[in-house]
Amino acid sequence: MDGKDIKILFLGGAKRVSMARMFKRAASALGRKAEIFSYELDRCVPIACEATVVDGSRWSDPDILERLDDTVDRYGIDIVVPFVDGAVGVAADYSARHRGKVFVPSGRSDVAELMFDKVRAAEALERASLPVPATYRPGDPCLRLIAKPRHGSASKGIVEISSVECLDEMLLRGNDYLIQERIDNREELTVDCYVSVADGKPLVISPRRRNVTVGGEVSDTVTVGSPAAVELTRRVLAAFDLRGAVTVQLIHDLDCPGRLLVMEINPRLGGGAVCTVAAGCDIPAMIISEALGFAVDAAEPRPGVRICRYMQEVVFVDGVCQPSNNK
Repeated sequence: MDGKDIKILFLGGAKRVSMARMFKRAASALGRKAEIFSYELDRCVPIACEATVVDGSRWSDPDILERLDDTVDRYGIDIVVPFVDGAVGVAADYSARHRGKVFVPSGRSDVAELMFDKVRAAEALERASLPVPATYRPGDPCLRLIAKPRHGSASKGIVEISSVECLDEMLLRGNDYLIQERIDNREELTVDCYVSVADGKPLVISPRRRNVTVGGEVSDTVTVGSPAAVELTRRVLAAFDLRGAVTVQLIHDLDCPGRLLVMEINPRLGGGAVCTVAAGCDIPAMIISEALGFAVDAAEPRPGVRICRYMQEVVFVDGVCQPSNNK
């Protein structure tokens, strides 16, 4: 990256329009110009209003790393940022195979694989002595339970269990679900993190409360001051040597003051991370700075910063994104 331009490839960044703009602003503040590309299955996605959409293949395709390398070479990509679960392991594997070719703000692929398997992740969290909702084991008397698809995401496929018949049905499905205690009176917190890829130092730990979610993605969220959430998240990051962008989901049991539990860990930027950036923790600037080899200082988020999302249309004519003044 000797020149002024920085070329950034989003993997599955279809809806990350605000984040693309934040990357561009961060680059400009560093005296650079960022050009954004996004690797997608469909060209008609919202990110097209801020990025060049690149025809991609499925993350599970056997030749995904070769196709990704072709894209990196064709467009001269400097930074690769995964935004969806399936892309995290792909990005990590690509970084390991082509060490030093691009900067990837994430950790090892085996850690990502562990975190995206809810059963194995819960077992690993328990072994690390980290607090998690109690996992159901046959014979337990509790019927306030929740079943989560083992490899699910965005809250899809979750089943609330309130009867013996429903529990028996879920148990017949074998290991396809993680069954845990259900905490009805709760507060859900998301913690946006950025950990230096170079030395493992946490640079951002920013808790925010999820006020409203739509389709598993937050639409209303506010940063909060929570020393307990910060300390628990530090333990999580250290236990698994997580690097780069990480999103930790916590749950506060309101019926048991002080009981804060780890729900899941997503080793990538979360959709609501724009709130943390607005609160003073410029994660895009940290990613670009680390890619350029600059030292990066830790940042403290400002509590009480809230974002509320709304829908906005992106228009395509014959598959071509039309210019818009709504930026």
